[in-house]
Amino acid sequence: MYLGKQIRLERIINRNNNRTIIVPMDHGISLGALPGLIDMKRTVDDMARGGADAVLMHKGLIRCSFRRSGIDIGLIVHLSASTELSPSSNYKRLAATVDEAIRHGADCVSCHVNLGDPNEGQMLADLGRVAEHCDNWGMPLVAMMYGRGPRIRDSYAPEVVAHCARVGVELGADIVKVSYTGDQASFADVVAGCCVPVVIAGGPVMDSTRALLTMIHDSLKAGGAGCSIGRNVFEHPRRTQLVQAMRAIVHGDADVETALKLVGE
Repeated sequence: MYLGKQIRLERIINRNNNRTIIVPMDHGISLGALPGLIDMKRTVDDMARGGADAVLMHKGLIRCSFRRSGIDIGLIVHLSASTELSPSSNYKRLAATVDEAIRHGADCVSCHVNLGDPNEGQMLADLGRVAEHCDNWGMPLVAMMYGRGPRIRDSYAPEVVAHCARVGVELGADIVKVSYTGDQASFADVVAGCCVPVVIAGGPVMDSTRALLTMIHDSLKAGGAGCSIGRNVFEHPRRTQLVQAMRAIVHGDADVETALKLVGE
C-alpha cells in the first residue's frame, strides 16, 4: 500500500486495533434535511466529542460542518448520489471526484453500489474507476455495498451480504460497508471472504439503544472492524453519549451493559 494511503487510513481507522466508528451524514440528498442534520457544525462537533473516528458527507456540506476551532475528526467525502424522488432511486451516480475530495481536505472517499439493480453494471464500472483514481492519489476508498434489486428477496441474507462485500474487495475498496446479517456465525463468513476491514451499516432506525449496541458488539465478535451508522446515531436524543458508548465497545471491548450506562440507559 502506498504511504499516502496508509497515512490517510490512520486518520479514520485506529492503527492499534484496525477498527473504526464512522458516522455517515449523506442522507440529505436522498431524503432531505433530516433531524440532526440541520446544524451541521453542531452535529459534527457532537460526533467528535463522543469519539467518532470520522464523519462522512457530500462535498457541499463540508463548508457547513468544519471550522478551525472544531474538534479534530476524520473526513470522508461521499461521491455517489440519488434521491428518493427518482423512479430509479437505487441507481447511484457519481456526483463528485477524488480530485475534488482532495481539494476539500478529505482523508477518504466513499462510493455506493446496489447489486441487483438494473443499472448495476454502470455502478460497478464507476466503483472500479474510482478505485483506480484512489490508487493514483493515495486516497483510501470505502465501498458501501448492498443487495437491492428485483431479484433479491432479502437484502440481509448472509449469501447476499457476503457477495456484496466480496465485490467491494475485488474492485479495490480499502474498507467495505455492508448490512449486518443478524448473527455472529453468518457475519463471520462475510468477514472471512474479505482481506480488508468490514464495517456494518445501521439500516433503518432501530427501536432501542440496546439493540443498536448489541448489533455493533456482535459484529465485532464475528471479526468486523466497526460500524458506519448514521440515522441511528445523529437522530438519537443523547447522541454524544451514544457515540461514547459505541467507542467503549469498538475501541475498549466493553460489553453492552457497560456501554448502556454511558448512554444513561
